[in-house]
Amino acid sequence: MIYAIDINCDLGESYGHFQVGNDEALFPYISSCNIACGFHGGDPVHIEQAIQGAIQAGVRIGAHPGYPDLAGFGRRYMQIPPDELRAILKYQIAALHGLTESMGGTLAYVKPHGALYNKAAVDDAEASVVVAAIQAIRPGLALMGLAGSAMERAAARADLPFIREGFIDRRYTEQGTLRSRTLPGAMVETEKEAATQAIEMIQHQRVCSDSGRWIPMQVDSLCVHGDNPHAATYLQALTQSLHQEGISIKRWNT
Repeated sequence: MIYAIDINCDLGESYGHFQVGNDEALFPYISSCNIACGFHGGDPVHIEQAIQGAIQAGVRIGAHPGYPDLAGFGRRYMQIPPDELRAILKYQIAALHGLTESMGGTLAYVKPHGALYNKAAVDDAEASVVVAAIQAIRPGLALMGLAGSAMERAAARADLPFIREGFIDRRYTEQGTLRSRTLPGAMVETEKEAATQAIEMIQHQRVCSDSGRWIPMQVDSLCVHGDNPHAATYLQALTQSLHQEGISIKRWNT
């Protein structure tokens, strides 16, 4: 069987004098990027730099909106009324959409960030708000989210294209959700383990949970977090493992 997989990374998260990740080092290894929209990270200059880098590298561009939580990097849960959250998300997606088009690129999808992503993965109401915000900006934009999640169900109800995502640098629970960062063992610690987890998801549609149990996991895209200090080495090891297994990385023209 011939396998191909999309590799995505979160970029454009630096702001002001604060550097988050190393975007330029990651572009050679990815085919999609999720660019911050200014609410959890990113500022106009760094966002534009990420967009330009993606266009030059031929990497597909996605918007990466989150809760209005710059101090907490979008990783703190917030209770926001649906109408307010929808407006917050529309604002961010529209900004990324406009900046991308102004530079000659195309926005292809939306991937929620951090705590918003995790909540929308299990909360049908939150997932529906995310879908409504996307549809309000541009019909046809895809949603990238956790495989088998409430986001996938909400996208199906709205006939919205959905990109099933898996993570190579995070551990999973038996319920198919990501193990909380507040708990030990939430992160995959080595490049070899990360590459092995990726191969299992691609070739065998499964992932080993934090309890040691295998759970089904069908994915269209695999993520490495751009703020992970080992992101570049993880991606290098992943690229090598994919090559050894005869798995290609999907490349996009948008």
